[in-house]
Amino acid sequence: MPRTMSVSDSIVVLAEPSLVYDRLSDPTAMGNWSPENRGAEVLGERRGAYVGMVFEGRNKRGAMRWTTRCTVTAADPGERFAFRVHAIGAKRPRLPGAIATWEYRFEAVDGGTRVTEIWTDDRRAWPDFLANAFDRAATRGHTFATLQRLKAALEASPADEDPQA
Repeated sequence: MPRTMSVSDSIVVLAEPSLVYDRLSDPTAMGNWSPENRGAEVLGERRGAYVGMVFEGRNKRGAMRWTTRCTVTAADPGERFAFRVHAIGAKRPRLPGAIATWEYRFEAVDGGTRVTEIWTDDRRAWPDFLANAFDRAATRGHTFATLQRLKAALEASPADEDPQA
C-alpha cells in the first residue's frame, strides 16, 4: 500500500499570530505540544528561531525512543515556521538522510490565529512497507495532537496554569 506523503490540519487558537509563532518556533518547548517529542537541544547559538538553526529532538512513543537532528528552513515571525528532519538514531542521530519536513503557518483570523500544521514525508528512498510499519509503531495513528495541545495551553486562563492561584 502506498503511503501518504503529506498531511495537514488546521485549528484556530484564540491568541495573536506573533504569540503562537513564538511558542511553536522554540524547539526546546516542542515537548509541551507534541505527543512524542520530549524536548530538544539547540546546537550552537540560541537567540530565537532563525533559518539554519540546528537542533536535536528527543522523541518517545510507547516503547520506541529516537533522536532526530533538524534544521530550521523558515522562520518568518507570525507567518511561518518550518524545519526538516535529516538524521535519526536511537540515542544520537547517527543515520543521515531525508526524514520529514514540518511546517507551521499562521494566519490572523477574527479573534485569533489559524494555525496550519503540515507534515511531509521526505523518506523517498524508504520502501513503503518499512515507512508504514515505522509510522504505525511511532504514531499509533495519532496525528496532529500538537495543534490541540497548543490551543489548550495558549487558551488556558492564568488560574488554569497555576494551581496556587
